[in-house]
Amino acid sequence: MITRWRSLTRQWTILVPVLAIFLLVFTWGRNLPGAMVALVTLVLAGAVLAAVHHAEVVAHRVGEPFGSLVLAIAVTIIEVALIVTLMADGGDKSSTLARDTVFAAVMITCNGIVGICLLVASLRHGTAVFNPEGTGAALATVATLATLSLVLPTFTTSKPGPEFSTVQLTFAAVSSLILYGLFVATQTVRHRDYFLPITHQGEVIAADDHAGPPSARTAWSSLALLGLALVGVVGLAKGVSPTIESGVAAAGLPPAVVGVIIALLVLLPETIAALRSARRDRVQTSLNLALGSAMASIGLTIPAVALASVWLSGPLVLGLGSTHMLLLALTVVVSSLTVVPGRATPLQGGVHLVLFAAYLELAINP
Repeated sequence: MITRWRSLTRQWTILVPVLAIFLLVFTWGRNLPGAMVALVTLVLAGAVLAAVHHAEVVAHRVGEPFGSLVLAIAVTIIEVALIVTLMADGGDKSSTLARDTVFAAVMITCNGIVGICLLVASLRHGTAVFNPEGTGAALATVATLATLSLVLPTFTTSKPGPEFSTVQLTFAAVSSLILYGLFVATQTVRHRDYFLPITHQGEVIAADDHAGPPSARTAWSSLALLGLALVGVVGLAKGVSPTIESGVAAAGLPPAVVGVIIALLVLLPETIAALRSARRDRVQTSLNLALGSAMASIGLTIPAVALASVWLSGPLVLGLGSTHMLLLALTVVVSSLTVVPGRATPLQGGVHLVLFAAYLELAINP
């Protein structure tokens, strides 16, 4: 009996995506009672975890830094799907959802995930070491994308309010895709060694020694299950989105909290994966995951939302307020000072976590 239970437990990543699809078929287009919302939410969370698990399997097969890229893209697909789903149902009241979610993803990754990984790695191994060339390139790309997409709309004058005109939005979307494509080419082809983990002596760790790579059959199976899990996440999110929004409103919280919840939901598994790498002293892999997710969140979400705005009704507000712009600027400055030495102590991790805590406090109590 115990053996059968353990075998079933090991197969949960197969069962949950299939269950998500079945549940999606039975709940699509229906008003869900409270008990069903709880069940859908539970399966939704399981599908997110299963999706990232299968992305990890595929990532382990292809190796670093391709693995971090697979995880970042998988998580961003989930995020984009949730944003577009909620915007399609929300009308004018969801005009700031894309901005809030993307900015939340940037703050969670650049301060929350980076901070906790640097803290864990430095406490466990003395100092956290990483490659400043690769990390600096990733940080520069994130800062540029965030400024073009989230800061400039506040100061443009073609449309009233912190919005882009059609031409400006098109430019931002195309620029985001170009920069993201250039970074991927740099990370995976021309300067792949800049994004590999290093030892405390500065030697590149080209091989992952914690386990052998999965077989091609296992990798292809995980790729198929990843697709099922993503479809399940998108569909089930549409069913629980009214509950999320009404719950935030009932609690008297600002609408921006909806974006924070979405970002926390989709980035939780990414956080777990980054922490695993930090505990194994593979801090570069952790930073690849964090900054890669921030970059993909902007570089892929903004073009997707720009395309969706063609048929979505209501305005698309992308410009940040003064408080959030100040937090973004401080994050870029602190991150730059963290990256330059190529190693970090618990102090740097603590500074990033304090910035993340400040963001959460201001999101709840602006």
